[in-house]
This record gives sequence, C-alpha cells and structure tokens, in this order.
Amino acid sequence: MFKTPLINRRHLLQASLGAAACASTVGRTALAAPAAHTAQDLAKVTLRIATYKGLWRALITASGQGQTPYRIEWRELNNGVQHIEALNGDALDLGSGSEIPALFAARQKAQVRFIAVTREDLHNQVTLARKDAPIQRIADLKGKRVGYVRATTSHYYLSRQLAEAGLSFADIQAINLSPADGLSAFDRGDLDAWAIYGYNGQIARLRYGVRVLKTGVGYLSGNFPIYANPRAVDDPLRHAAIGDYLQRLRRAYIWANNNYLAYAQAQSAETRVPVGDLIELWNNRSTDYELRPVDDAVVKGHQAVADTFLQLGVLDGPAQVAPLWSRSFTGALQGGQPG
Repeated sequence: MFKTPLINRRHLLQASLGAAACASTVGRTALAAPAAHTAQDLAKVTLRIATYKGLWRALITASGQGQTPYRIEWRELNNGVQHIEALNGDALDLGSGSEIPALFAARQKAQVRFIAVTREDLHNQVTLARKDAPIQRIADLKGKRVGYVRATTSHYYLSRQLAEAGLSFADIQAINLSPADGLSAFDRGDLDAWAIYGYNGQIARLRYGVRVLKTGVGYLSGNFPIYANPRAVDDPLRHAAIGDYLQRLRRAYIWANNNYLAYAQAQSAETRVPVGDLIELWNNRSTDYELRPVDDAVVKGHQAVADTFLQLGVLDGPAQVAPLWSRSFTGALQGGQPG
C-alpha cells in the first residue's frame, strides 16, 4: 500500500500549505446525498455520532467532508464499551471501536449492528517495558507488574503474546488500568511493563524512552468495526444518511493518508498531543487508513477473537458474532447507493 514520505518538524509549515489546498479540493468534490432521498429529505435527519477525541470529528472537518445535508450531533465517548452502551440504549446512531467490545455485545445480544470496518495502524498497539527494568522479551514478563486494559485490544494481544512465550496471565502480576491511570502508574514506576494503545502509548515512548517488546502486528486483525444502531439501520432516511456519511468517511481517510500533517494539526487541536509526536507515530505506521465493507473474512476473523476470549475465560459463554454484522451498506462503500 502507498506510504507517504517521512515528515519531520522542519517540513511542517511547507507541508501545511499544500494540505490546506487539498482539503479545499476534497470539500468541493464531495458526493451529493444518495439519489433515492433528496437533500430536503435528509435535512430532517440528525445523526448522533460518537467520536473519540481527535478522530472522526476532527477528520471529517479537516478533510472538508463536513458539509452534510443532514445534521450531525457529535458525542465524545472515549472507549468502545461506551459507544455500544449508548447505541444499545438508543442514545446514538453510529459509533466505533475495536472487535473486543463488539464481541461482548454479541455475547449479550445487544441492540447493535456492525456495518463496516476501518483498517488502522497496529504499531500503536504496543507492549512496552521500562528502560530500567530487566525485560528484553515477552518471556521476561514472568512475575512482573504488567498493566493492561481489560476487555480491549491490549487484553487480547497481550494474552496471545504471553501464550506464544509459554506464559499466561497467571504468570504475571496483571494490573487492569484505564489508559490514563496506566500512564500515571507507568510514570510513578508502579508498572514494569504496559500493554497499551493510541496516544498514551506514544506519550510513554517519547517521555520515558521505553523498550518496545512487541506491537499488535501479527496478533490483531487490524479490523476496527463501525457500530450502528439497528433502529437507524432499519429507518430509510437514517439509513440513507449513514450511507452518505460512510462515503464521506471513506474519502476523508483517503485524504488523511496523503495529507496527514493537516489531520495531525486537527487532532492536536483536540488532544493537545504535539503535532510532531503525531507525525512520528504516523511515520512508523503499519498501514494506511482504509474503510472497507463487511465480507466473510471480516466476520470469520471476529469470531476467532471471540473463540480466543472464551478459551481465556474472559467470556462467560460462547459468542456468535455473525448475526450482528450487517452488509446493507456494501453498496455505499463500493461507490453505489446504500443497500
């Protein structure tokens, strides 16, 4: 897949001028609302969309895709469990997250559908060791204090990395902490190692000079489902609006791959993470962004995660994920009309 050139802080100003021009072009060429429903029809719709700090809201705005014929009501919820709970309670129309909250939703038969997947960087899903700890490899985690976030990607890939080294959670001092609490614990020296993702992992790498033991590559599928409210999926007008939003999101990701500096600036404005740090994370990515429709491989991969968590004893019984996956937006994501 095409990779954009490395960017350093000295190039930020020059790159930002070209990025701004491209954002304007993307905005002017945005697709119209699906023909089956006029802009006047969609003007009656308000989509309630959950965003993580620095993600969809920043991306849609920076890429010039925010001039929608329907209204978007953004709600900032910073973990996938919260997204699914809000969808299940009919407080949202769209959300997103990893496969892990999604499989718990399947186990609990929650009122949620998975309608597409984004492909995202797995090098920002990392198992880190403190530089002053005698830990060079995953096998060295035996008996050590290891932070993780239960029922998330970090729980999953850490369990697989331990198993590969002949260990289990019973062989380490596993400490379940939120990302923010984990960063504080790492700062205090209360953890020897930490399985973490996203900005907090990047902050730890830059601030503490940690040792990266493993990343999520080879352990995670790289699929991050888009969650939807089944009531919205079944409603013709909201369905059409969601289809249009997915088209815009797909174009926004394509734009971000080629104009990451402008996106990093928008992310930084929300997260306060320095632009240069975001650029460094992007330059070391495992893959570009991509939005894909649901297919058999996506569903099969998600079921494999569910089966692994059942074996680990994280789930209290089998979870069948297939009934919660919907392919009704395949047409929208392949360039046609929503299904």
